[in-house]
Amino acid sequence: MFREMLRKGQQLTEEECIRILKEEPRGVLSVLGDDGYPYGMPVNHYYCEEDGKIYFHSGKAGHKIDAMKRYDKVSFCVYDKGFRKDGSWALNIRSVIVFGKVQFIEEKGTIYRIAAELSRKFTDDEEYIRQEIERSGPATLMFALTPEHITGKLVNEA
Repeated sequence: MFREMLRKGQQLTEEECIRILKEEPRGVLSVLGDDGYPYGMPVNHYYCEEDGKIYFHSGKAGHKIDAMKRYDKVSFCVYDKGFRKDGSWALNIRSVIVFGKVQFIEEKGTIYRIAAELSRKFTDDEEYIRQEIERSGPATLMFALTPEHITGKLVNEA
């Protein structure tokens, strides 16, 4: 069902893909938008090692939400900051693409727990996290991406 990578020498291991999903703070979520147009937007995410899902937060309405309610298949692309080899101008970037289906999360305890984990990617100020979840939690929509296929590769810009 999913295509094999053509340049297998550039393929990242599953462990490298998971590391990038865990460490990088944001990526681009792509959905099937209005009138069949692709719609991609940068979003923050949290990769949960316990269940292998990727979690996102959002407002409760908008183009992205409407698109996912119509069609639950999405792709999510994350890439690292890259590196240069000594003496080279070209940037080497590791990227990961996840294909899967999204589910909306209704249970408040789960929403607040995942919101806290997501927040910890950006700050270790637990009081700030608690206050933000108290203030914004009721208006937050949380959804999970269950991966069906994960692939990653190292690309050299040269």
